[in-house]
Amino acid sequence: MNIFLGYILLGFSLAAPIGPVNAAQLDKGIKHGFLHAWLVGLGAMAADAVFMLLIYLGAAHFLYTPFMKMFLYTFGSCVLIYTGIESIVAAESVQMKSGSKNVSKMKSFTSGFLMTFTNPISILFWLGIYGSILAKTAETYGAWDLLLYSSAIFIGLLLWDFTMATVAAFFHRYVGHNVLKFISRLAGISLIGFGCYFATQAIQMLFF
Repeated sequence: MNIFLGYILLGFSLAAPIGPVNAAQLDKGIKHGFLHAWLVGLGAMAADAVFMLLIYLGAAHFLYTPFMKMFLYTFGSCVLIYTGIESIVAAESVQMKSGSKNVSKMKSFTSGFLMTFTNPISILFWLGIYGSILAKTAETYGAWDLLLYSSAIFIGLLLWDFTMATVAAFFHRYVGHNVLKFISRLAGISLIGFGCYFATQAIQMLFF
């Protein structure tokens, strides 16, 4: 049980560092409430699940070839910059009421998925973290234990997703309108910053 709880804590810790998904969750939650922030995180978790499956099947190294890295950096930068600009433009329309019936739930989920799946850093991250866990667990335990501990990591990711969505929903409900607009713009600038970083990585790979 202690090992299982340790893997839950690992999953929670892996999701905690500030990145584009956390910024997007905060932005969606401020504008549209808990559900949309939660769906962004679930989309990111779905991409994480794909990475974990590819690593388990031994196919993840294909995604980290130079061509795929450049493609993902380029596509990822476009997704992040577009989302960031959209966040800044939409900051004026932040609503004080909870939720928004006019916003697509699928769009929230898809944005989280694309931000994670087109991020080569995520691929390298899971190769390093989950790859080492896979090797250690396979060496010490059986296939059932590997499945159990992988699910514990996901429980940790889910807990962080719930935490971020709750924080964003709190801002949405209880923080003043001008503060909400400021945070939304800040989240948008953060997303554009991550997008520009990905773009510079793609340029460096192409020309240097």
